[in-house]
Amino acid sequence: MRVLAALIALALVGAVAFWVLTVPAELDPKIAQAMGEPGDAKAGETVFWAAGCAACHAKANEPFKLGGGAALKTPFGAIHPPNISPDREDGIGAWSAAQFARALYDGVDAQGQHLYPAFPYPSYRHMSIADARNLWAFLRTLPAVKGRMPPPDLHFPLNIRRAIGIWKRLYLSPLAPPQTVAAADTADYGRYLVHGPGHCGECHTPRDILGGMIAAKALSGAPAPDGKGKAPNITPAGLSKWSQSDLELALSMGITPDGDSLGDAMADVVTDLGHLPKEYLTAIARYLKR
Repeated sequence: MRVLAALIALALVGAVAFWVLTVPAELDPKIAQAMGEPGDAKAGETVFWAAGCAACHAKANEPFKLGGGAALKTPFGAIHPPNISPDREDGIGAWSAAQFARALYDGVDAQGQHLYPAFPYPSYRHMSIADARNLWAFLRTLPAVKGRMPPPDLHFPLNIRRAIGIWKRLYLSPLAPPQTVAAADTADYGRYLVHGPGHCGECHTPRDILGGMIAAKALSGAPAPDGKGKAPNITPAGLSKWSQSDLELALSMGITPDGDSLGDAMADVVTDLGHLPKEYLTAIARYLKR
């Protein structure tokens, strides 16, 4: 009986510890207050393209109808990008600006549930508050779309959404969104775009067995998330045969130095990047070469 009682007590302690360690984070009050200020929808459209929202949440050739996109096939199962249109029932039209920021920075939805990191909040949490606020303003101008995507189809134990709280404790960097960012054509601004809104590391950085990015190998190449092919090494070593102008051409038109074209998921990225001001692509190229 004593052994049984000890096991029950241990299980209870473990359950309580799990519950405490996996509590979804509350949004920083200062960020919530800043998100309440008016955003610039026109500037938010630029953030929309930099962040690749349409590539995941829209159907082909309908980039502003964010009713949900094709399933993301991962080693852990399939995730269906949800409806993030302004529809109040099926999308995020009933969300507040603070709830949107909580999803963007902390990976927590309006119902207080953890979001799976297929939504790249580990990178988006490096986005400036001004960009987050402007993106929210732009999203609210888009058409509402009816319909909901299927729930994630993940393997045990990742199908237990609460367990993502443990993953976050292991892999999320401290939240410190920049108040200001560098001039648009500088390498420092390129760094901001690559590691923040552009979330390049989500595909180009290798991951460990639990799906966390290996920071020491950032941008050094990794298996494609869908298991088909590989996202290449885009560090200076991996791009040693590329000039800055080669990179700018690839980012804007999808053409490589040998005349080939970028395909698969990168084709969607190029489509989005093609809407950015030229100085943004210059900044990315400068940073990657540096």
